[in-house]
Amino acid sequence: MPDTRDRILDAATHVMRTRGFARTTTKEIARAAGYSEATLYKHFQDKTDLFLAVLKERLPTVSWMLSPAASQQASPDDLAARLIAFARGAVEFYQASFPISASVFSEPDLLAAHHAAVTRQGAGPHMPVQALARYLRTQQEHGSVRSGADCDAAASLLLGSCFQYAFLRCFAQLPPDPEADAAHAGAIVTTLLAGLAPPHSTSDASDGADGNEGAGGRGASRTNT
Repeated sequence: MPDTRDRILDAATHVMRTRGFARTTTKEIARAAGYSEATLYKHFQDKTDLFLAVLKERLPTVSWMLSPAASQQASPDDLAARLIAFARGAVEFYQASFPISASVFSEPDLLAAHHAAVTRQGAGPHMPVQALARYLRTQQEHGSVRSGADCDAAASLLLGSCFQYAFLRCFAQLPPDPEADAAHAGAIVTTLLAGLAPPHSTSDASDGADGNEGAGGRGASRTNT
């Protein structure tokens, strides 16, 4: 049976997905969980604390790559596979989080307050970009990424593509499509590695996309179908 914190977190996930972060109140969350607000505040500091817990504990995550230890332990042989896994996780996270977080941008004051609260907790949407850039620099040291390649730019390109793909699918109100997500991840990683590979080196990322041959173009073509 879920404990009190888990029940509150489950309720927060449901209410935030239904109403969006901006319109959600801690009173509504407590009511949905079957507790008082006083009980809610025994487990969470405020609504932002709940929001971050929902993102971390209830949505698809790429946190396995956020750890510096994960970057240091990475093998040069699994670059394409790990990037594809990261891309697929990012797409799933963005698609799940858009309905919750989009309303934060509805009012400048709300966005400023939310940004300040998230920053105080050492979190933010820049964290996955930094983690991915760190991982790519580790691969650069191993010789799997060409010397001189801009790892920060590469990380931004990969995650920016995942963000745009997820946004377009949410905008079109398309249902989850793991096959399309895998094709998109494979196509983007194949294209990215073409520019990151050391001289006289080739990388076939499509092998890591669950056997989806010819991934290039399939992810984009499935976005609005």
